[in-house]
Amino acid sequence: MRRVERREVRDLRSWLEDTENLLHLTALVIVPFLIGVVTWLSNVSPIVSFLVYPPLASGAYTLFADPEGRYSSPRKFVGGMTAGAICGWIALEVSARFWYPTTPEQFHVHAGAAALGIFLTGVATWGLSLEEPTAFSTALLVLVTGAERLTYVGGIVVSSLLIAGVFLLWRRNVYHERARYLFRSTQSDDQILVPIRDDTDESVVLFAARLASAHDAGKIVLMRTVRSETIEETAAALEATDGEAITEDREESSEPVTELAEERLTEEQLQDLERLQDRITSVVDVPCEFVVAVEDESAGETVLSTAKAENCDLIVCGYETEEEDPSPFVRTILNGNTDAVVFRSSNGRTEWERILVMVRTSGELANAMLDFAHRLIPGDGTVSACTCVSQQRDRRMAEITLENLIESFPNPIETRVATGSVEKFLERNTSLYDLAVIGASTDRGAVSRFVSTPTFERIQAVDCDLAIVHRG
Repeated sequence: MRRVERREVRDLRSWLEDTENLLHLTALVIVPFLIGVVTWLSNVSPIVSFLVYPPLASGAYTLFADPEGRYSSPRKFVGGMTAGAICGWIALEVSARFWYPTTPEQFHVHAGAAALGIFLTGVATWGLSLEEPTAFSTALLVLVTGAERLTYVGGIVVSSLLIAGVFLLWRRNVYHERARYLFRSTQSDDQILVPIRDDTDESVVLFAARLASAHDAGKIVLMRTVRSETIEETAAALEATDGEAITEDREESSEPVTELAEERLTEEQLQDLERLQDRITSVVDVPCEFVVAVEDESAGETVLSTAKAENCDLIVCGYETEEEDPSPFVRTILNGNTDAVVFRSSNGRTEWERILVMVRTSGELANAMLDFAHRLIPGDGTVSACTCVSQQRDRRMAEITLENLIESFPNPIETRVATGSVEKFLERNTSLYDLAVIGASTDRGAVSRFVSTPTFERIQAVDCDLAIVHRG
């Protein structure tokens, strides 16, 4: 049950990493709560009238559903609603005195009063830069009901100040800090496992080291594997060449020859890893550990099981191909339960100052890719977030998605929206960047991936390094 609970909490946090989901949930929870508080105030105090409910509800939803939008300003919210209430009051007084005097029992709205109220509200909100849609509803409500003017305006001021205050606290302490509370990549991916294979480029290791060094708890675990067949061959060679010495050692230590072969192979592997550690520490200040694992199964499965055993939450490995397709090793890593980055080097670069992040939609994967980019760049580096659309009419929604995505990061991020395929865009623009970061498409369904192969498999050659990110 604890495992189920942890999985449900993890899934909920992953769902909330999408800004749209967070805003919808906030509007669903906070707006009814605030209206309930205002209702309670109206019951215990004559200042807050029930007439303020409709504009308050719509205005509160506008604030929380689009906290960085045109109308999401506490000044505009309070000032606009108050200006509308005062303009409606003035229109009601003018109507009752000059145009259509009535008694309370005969009260109804004169058309000229409604037009005057809306006109005055438009002039006031425009002139004072308080444009607020709910201002027009507060101007009309007092005309419709003929409520006590001073009580009505006072209720608008008190209740709107209450909602604006809650909104300010929520936006400053929750919405703007959502990366700290919700984004898993900012709190994890510290212990990085780097499998060192025969063709592993030095840039892969330094890529992982720079990711780890961005967090105080960051650590690199350099891994080598030894196949069972290699151990058996080494043991046989030891018996054949040093039979008497091996026999004496076995009598003294009671260790089988296989263990002696494992020790010799481990020492050889550790010497290579120590030389690599010296190269890492000369560039990046990050602690390194070593592990040598026996490869009884496939290389990819061995790496995944070692990551779990060593408590590593991220795997960084080099890109390997077989007949121009990703190798079984890469496919296994990108389908595992551990976060992974498969790095494809173009020219051996070990520093990345201009990084392009290709996103398809907001959410956990996009947040992780942008976080990795910020962990890699130096202080004067630049990060660009780009999404591609197939039709021009989709451009506006793509811009909104990028805007919601970059708001949670403190450092400035350039945004780009391109029309066309991702492959064509990368072919035209990667010469301007040091690194391009794309998703592995493992968050898509099996049918979707069958119909359309992952983007990284369709990218043949680019003029910069490529990092393929998978969320386990």
